[in-house]
Amino acid sequence: MSSAAPPGRGPKVRAAVLAATVDELSEHGYAALTVEKVARRAGVHKTTVYRRWPDRDVLIADALAESVAADLPIPDTGAIDSDLSSLARSLVVWVKSPGGRAILAVMLSDAVGLARPPDQIRHVFRDRIRGALPVVERAIGRGELPTGTNAAELLKTMVAPIYLRALITGEPLTESTADSAARLALTAAHAGLFESE
Repeated sequence: MSSAAPPGRGPKVRAAVLAATVDELSEHGYAALTVEKVARRAGVHKTTVYRRWPDRDVLIADALAESVAADLPIPDTGAIDSDLSSLARSLVVWVKSPGGRAILAVMLSDAVGLARPPDQIRHVFRDRIRGALPVVERAIGRGELPTGTNAAELLKTMVAPIYLRALITGEPLTESTADSAARLALTAAHAGLFESE
C-alpha cells in the first residue's frame, strides 16, 4: 500500500523549484541554466522536476510568469496618474529583484549571441503588458485619456526609459525614474500621440 504525499508537499516543491529557477537565471543566465542545477538548488531530484516540466524552457517560462505575476501587481487607484506611477515604481523594484534580473538575463541572451530563448519565454513580458491594459482602458472610460488611446503603446512608452537604464546606460533606477517615465507616457497620451488611426 503506497502512502500519499504529505499535505502541501506538491505546492511546496513547485514553489521551491520555481524559486530555484529564478535564482539560477538571475545569477548565471539563460545559457547556463540546467534542470540538474535547478533540482540541486531546490533540494529535489531532477526526475521530480521533469515530471512537472518536460523541458527547461517550459520550466523557465513557468518560473518567469509566476515571478512577474507575483511581483508586478496591476494597480487600480482610481486615477491614471497614480496608477501609472504605481505600475512604473513596481517595475523599477522588480527589475532590480531576482525575478527581474532573471527576465533580463533571458532577454539579453539573444542580444549577446547566445541561444535564442523560445517565444514561450519571450512572451512572458508581453503577456504582462497585456495584463496591464485595463489600467489605461479604465482611464479612457473615466475620461482621463482620449478615446482611442492605444493602451499597449502607452505602456511600452512608459517602460522604455526604465529598460534603457536597466539594459543600456546602467544609470540608477529610482522612484524618481519611475515617476518620470509615468509622466512622460501620460503627457504623450494627453497630447494624443497614442490615438489609434
